[in-house]
Amino acid sequence: MNLYPNFSFQIIQKSHKSEARCGLLNTPHGVVETPNFIFCGTKASIKNLTPRDFANEGTQIILANTYHLMLNGGADLMEKHGGIHKLMGWNGPILTDSGGFQVFSFGYGTVANEIKGRRDGGKNNRPSMIFKIAEEGVTFRSYVDGAKKIITPEISIETQRKIGADLILVFDECTPFHVEKDYTENSMHLSHRWGKRSFDYFVAKNDFRQALYGIVQGGVYEDLRKTSVNFVNNEDFFGIAVGGSLGQNKSQMHDITASTMSHVNRTRPVHLLGIGGFADIIHGVECGIDTFDCVHPTRIARHGCAIVRPNILNKFSKTVPLKQNNEFISLKNNIFKEFDGPIDDDCQCYTCKNFSTAYIHYLIKANENLFMSLLSIHNIHQMNKLMKSIRNDIHQHGDLQETKKAWLMDF
Repeated sequence: MNLYPNFSFQIIQKSHKSEARCGLLNTPHGVVETPNFIFCGTKASIKNLTPRDFANEGTQIILANTYHLMLNGGADLMEKHGGIHKLMGWNGPILTDSGGFQVFSFGYGTVANEIKGRRDGGKNNRPSMIFKIAEEGVTFRSYVDGAKKIITPEISIETQRKIGADLILVFDECTPFHVEKDYTENSMHLSHRWGKRSFDYFVAKNDFRQALYGIVQGGVYEDLRKTSVNFVNNEDFFGIAVGGSLGQNKSQMHDITASTMSHVNRTRPVHLLGIGGFADIIHGVECGIDTFDCVHPTRIARHGCAIVRPNILNKFSKTVPLKQNNEFISLKNNIFKEFDGPIDDDCQCYTCKNFSTAYIHYLIKANENLFMSLLSIHNIHQMNKLMKSIRNDIHQHGDLQETKKAWLMDF
């Protein structure tokens, strides 16, 4: 029996120098060209933007968070009013996570950093919001009202069914880096059992409007990652998501991603959870990853930061030395009040075509919320431009050399 008659994944071009490939991910709400980036609309909204805003900048697919929509009543509201697409006015594809990452991120407090290879040295002293992790599921305290809640594989899939996203994920435990191998292995097997329960509940309720992804866990341990990949490969999931902690630094994260992908069933679409840096995306694509998600582009916009390529960093730094990340600049810096031109002369986003860097700097200093919208638009456009460059490179050159030259500072 075909569990996913309204979904398909077609590989249309492969690189001759790596595992990179271009594909078409077909869903009931449209086609996603892969590789692609999925922007986070945590509570069924990309903050400060309308669907028209992010669609105009080339967005093909977005993500919503099961954990938040379960706790704030959003899932029930969506079921009542015809699903997330209708309620939020977005008719493109949507992916929902399972809620597992948020449960354990709120619980452990350090998971997000450790997945991305950023350690905080144990300085995060936030008390745990988790009461109990058991075979049934996870009992935790709601951040909304402090009430004790439980999430199980069945509750996760039912919540995602109510939301109505196209692509949904099994429920899993997302372990942080610092736990021992024995715990990671036990957690992985628990996630596998939860994955089977998620799948069984999905099949029982399947109305062919959604497709289910399995999740690979195993932490930083290559043998556990291989075991977890074999589990996901052997189940009838539509797609595969690579989750969990990927190491204590960027180098280890890249090594774990590569070793994990060496075992993955490459006929299925593969998603890398929670990763959004230029180098990480490009490396992931070369390993065979098809889609990525991260809150980074819109989150930094709300803090006054614009995503830029190395040539734009160089343009500004030649005028006045900047302290900056090598992928974005902070327009809070007073030097930007001197720039009459756009953030990026070559950028075709609504923001760069209509507003100066100086004006955006002024909005930040004046505490006018418009800057958040303008920078979110720019950052979304830039991420979509990166992904389009990657796809064009694979199609035209068979490798990612041109994208690396344009987007990586140290290439």
